[in-house]
Amino acid sequence: MAGIAPLRSNKSLCIALVAGEASGDTLGAGLIAALKQRFPNARFIGIGGPRMLAEGMQTRVPMERLSVMGLVEVLGRLRELLRIRRELVDYLKQERPDVFIGIDAPDFTLGVEQRLRDAGIPTVHYVSPSVWAWREKRVLGIAQSTDLMLTLFPFEEDVYRRHGVAVRCVGHTLADRVPLEPDRAAARQALGLAEAGRVVALLPGSRNGELRKLGRLFLDTAAWCLERQPDLQFIMPCASPERRQQMDAILAESGLELPLTLFDGQAHEVLAACDAVLIASGTATLEAMLFKRPMVVAYRMAGLTFRILKRLVKVGHVSLPNLLAGREVAPEFLQDAATPEAMGEALLARLLPTAERAETEQTFMQLHQMLRRDADQCAADAVADLMAERGHL
Repeated sequence: MAGIAPLRSNKSLCIALVAGEASGDTLGAGLIAALKQRFPNARFIGIGGPRMLAEGMQTRVPMERLSVMGLVEVLGRLRELLRIRRELVDYLKQERPDVFIGIDAPDFTLGVEQRLRDAGIPTVHYVSPSVWAWREKRVLGIAQSTDLMLTLFPFEEDVYRRHGVAVRCVGHTLADRVPLEPDRAAARQALGLAEAGRVVALLPGSRNGELRKLGRLFLDTAAWCLERQPDLQFIMPCASPERRQQMDAILAESGLELPLTLFDGQAHEVLAACDAVLIASGTATLEAMLFKRPMVVAYRMAGLTFRILKRLVKVGHVSLPNLLAGREVAPEFLQDAATPEAMGEALLARLLPTAERAETEQTFMQLHQMLRRDADQCAADAVADLMAERGHL
């Protein structure tokens, strides 16, 4: 609450966290940093990625072992995931952390939360599953697993309140970090790009499965655009050395000769530098929105996964900018609709200085301001409050 100093303690707390992918690693790192300000003697254990490890966390297994997309795709890894979860729960029951925080990855983390909560350990879930989009009754299971839900977006709170689940909207840490008016010229200079010229960013995803399904498609779309606009430049951030190697192989196999530059990381610089984005549906669309860049959203998944989701999902959009705006501000192309011709046409249209483009950028600015809530500190406050309520401070 504004005006009240955050809870602090020199007690040697143990705080457990689990993140399953890069977006959760970003949230987890920000949360750990904020918690360390309050509890300098705390130690952090669980499963996290490089950003969380850089904040001093000890991880049980590499975070990438949890990164699986889709409903059907997870079946091939199910035995390993169940083993990791079982061993993690046994370890955390022995360690008895003062709180457990599951960050996104609900199919994995909610099961951990339920077992730890049953063992008397306070639990927090950070990032709401899409219960407002499909299977709202999942909230009943969440209520059995978690003591507190931390949501990123204001519209998510109502569904939890309807079911009596303690909830707090904290906003998104990226909205706090990304400037309201990104500096395109500075980003191009940092990337070694010419200040003039039209630049298109390609973001086909940060996971192996996403690149397998979207990597070649995005290259073909770039080639389609280049035939019609030969002056275009293309840039692409690679989330890891493995993804860089994978994308190099896809590019070599395609035989395409494109004015494409791959970067190791630097996704934010790429988004700041570009004029428009072709992007996979996911957290990256939120980042593109925060950088006020017009985008075209695409996604492909296993056919059975898509058919199942199509029957279950009750909202008209899949990308975060469209969900937050309540209307289509970024065209979406899913499954068979994701073709180079359709996406290329939409992408070229977004490079034009139209009234629609200006309106989209204005909408993105309004959404950015709405999500700026000092998320890391708000989340840390909520976790500290819960530990205080349960007598752990």
